Amino acid sequence: MNYIGSKYSLIGFLKETIFKVTGFSSGDGRIFADLFAGTGIVGASFREMGFNVISNDIQYYSYVTNKALIEGNGLGDLKLVEHLNKLPGKEGFIYENYCAGSGSGRMYFSDENGMKCDAIRSELEMLRATQQITDDEYFQALASLIDAIDKCANTASVYGAFLKKIKKSAMKPMVLEELNVPKGPKGQVYNEDANSVIKKISGDILYLDPPYNARQYCSNYHMLETIARADCPDIRGKTGLRVGESQKSAYCSKRAVKASFEDLIKNADFKYIFLSYNNEGLMSFGEIKEIMERYGEYSVAKKEYRRFKADKDENRNITASSTFEYLHCLRKRKNAKI
Repeated sequence: MNYIGSKYSLIGFLKETIFKVTGFSSGDGRIFADLFAGTGIVGASFREMGFNVISNDIQYYSYVTNKALIEGNGLGDLKLVEHLNKLPGKEGFIYENYCAGSGSGRMYFSDENGMKCDAIRSELEMLRATQQITDDEYFQALASLIDAIDKCANTASVYGAFLKKIKKSAMKPMVLEELNVPKGPKGQVYNEDANSVIKKISGDILYLDPPYNARQYCSNYHMLETIARADCPDIRGKTGLRVGESQKSAYCSKRAVKASFEDLIKNADFKYIFLSYNNEGLMSFGEIKEIMERYGEYSVAKKEYRRFKADKDENRNITASSTFEYLHCLRKRKNAKI
């Protein structure tokens, strides 16, 4: 998935730095928590290495994906995927509100893919309600749908806007495929605010990858949220945003981010804490360093990487094609709370 802040290209850097700081070489029954999990790429990588992973994200579409990757074991039998792929299209909520053929004025998906999405989403709810599939099968298939429909989206990168004409990749028929679920211990997945979850958990490694700027994920991925929830929400505006969205993050607010971050560090019952943050974030390098140093032994590593495409699309003043990712590291003093 073309996802804001994705760590797909930085996994090697993260693993190398985390293992160097901790001295760990594998999971060996240790607990790894990822409280801003997104697409689940980091947690899935650590599950594969034998860690017991705790995953969390406030967005429900992310929760669905992580339920599949962190708690699931894959479908095994592809009959469900085959059945869903054969369903005829249906004129449901997605087609009626986000496809041009319905007269909605929005063009997020081709008519065919919008109707196929509606048919599969409706079928999954029916199969779960009638207990024809297990909860695990439900989340595996729903995560596959989120992955498949995102590949067919008629957008430049995020769902803040749609293109005026259907692009070539969005014309391709949507096809569900089984997710590549990692082998490893079954983890635990939450769908809550990170600052609430932190008070319920403890472990060895805490990995934090909060939003860096004012770009709210609930707005930029509202389509995936609606498909995941299947709640037919009230929508507004040219882009069909969900009305009354309550998932805005304090980490996207210049006024609130520092207090929220320190509260998270203060309440973390983890020996090692790692924060991914780039050099253009709402918190400065100095502010992060100052907060983390209050709670233990601090160090930092950095790596240059290619800028996310949407940054240049949305901000024409940006000319640099790359930016720096900092991995702030803290070995927390035991019971270090202020």
